Amino acid sequence: MRPDSLLRWLFLDLNSYFASVEQQLQPALRGKPVVVAPVDTDTTSAIAASYEAKAFGIRTGTPIWEAKRLCRDLIVTPARHSAYVEYHNRIVAEVDRHIPVTKVCSIDEVACRLMDNENDPAFVRDLARRIKAGIAANVGEYLKCSIGVAPTRLVAKIACDMQKPDGLTVIEAHELPERLYALKLTDIPGIGRKMERRLAIKGVLTIRDLIARGPKRAGEAWGAVNGDRLWWTLTGHEVPDVETQHRSIGHSQVLSPAKRDPVAALATARRLCLKAASRLRREGYAARSLLLHARLEDDGKFGAHQRLPMTQDSFSFLRTLEALWPRLAAQKQRIRMVGVTLAEIAPAGHEQGALFDRDDIDHALAREARGLRLSEAMDKANAKFGRNAVTLGPLIGGRIDQVGAKIAFHRIPDMAEFHE
Repeated sequence: MRPDSLLRWLFLDLNSYFASVEQQLQPALRGKPVVVAPVDTDTTSAIAASYEAKAFGIRTGTPIWEAKRLCRDLIVTPARHSAYVEYHNRIVAEVDRHIPVTKVCSIDEVACRLMDNENDPAFVRDLARRIKAGIAANVGEYLKCSIGVAPTRLVAKIACDMQKPDGLTVIEAHELPERLYALKLTDIPGIGRKMERRLAIKGVLTIRDLIARGPKRAGEAWGAVNGDRLWWTLTGHEVPDVETQHRSIGHSQVLSPAKRDPVAALATARRLCLKAASRLRREGYAARSLLLHARLEDDGKFGAHQRLPMTQDSFSFLRTLEALWPRLAAQKQRIRMVGVTLAEIAPAGHEQGALFDRDDIDHALAREARGLRLSEAMDKANAKFGRNAVTLGPLIGGRIDQVGAKIAFHRIPDMAEFHE
């Protein structure tokens, strides 16, 4: 591989995205310390913080009770994930007016590949300013972004983080890797505290140390081929992406204090299970196992899974969930978070049939076929009339916690999920 002397990637990262959307939608929040929380309780954690809140040391993951201690005037607002997806789509469309979006990396990040007539440093600086102005004018003036430009996508992402908020950083090939030496290892995406400790054991304490090892020994220190790939991309060489396979579909929910007993929590778990099953069918997959996981109020963790015949049927998944539930209830603890994940997934229709004809197998298959037809009919009804228009009872404990679509860091829900 040879280093590319040209600027090849423009990376855009929206600053304090969820909190900025709330400030855009709610003028009363502008200029004030704001955090976005999943539920209305001090025992949950912030999922976003405005820059005014960050000035007090509040970050994503800060417990709400601690955030309120750090900032007396803090405003806590509930998350509105459908609004964040809507604004995401508008921002992607605006960026696309100026340069094609090559990859949507997350709800608040996009990457654009620069062509040979687009990579002059003066041109990309002007392009970045036009994108920023377009977002402010056509989407929202409170939606600020940082932009990084570099020969590789990873270095462009790192450049994006070097100046926040509302920054613009260009790193040219002749500046690599020296321009990165002032950064910490944890400033490289993919290097967290555990990886930092692993590298330290190998004598790698800085980015300079990592580069000095060369690609082979960098990979050995990393403990996998990724270290080799990382070395090349940090030194300005483009490395092809490695495709990752979709292996699971799931949803989790932080429970409000009134819904943390096992009986009420089961109602939320059932809804999460149905939601995951609906998404599984919409994406054309079937699953072979179900994982029930939870976090308890004493900070303990619970996990249990059970395999089942490859299926898309909501009824089969609910039977499996209810078979696992007594093991969670036996923990004798209130449940702070509950989640259901459908795993070992594969494209539907590829499952292996029974080798021999048997009455009990035929009966089970007929029951599942009926259940799947009913599940698909429920999907259509909920898509037309709204979430929970049709569901599978009982809704134990009366009104259940909100279990609408949530946004993971690297997965953006389809708008259809907000109807499930």
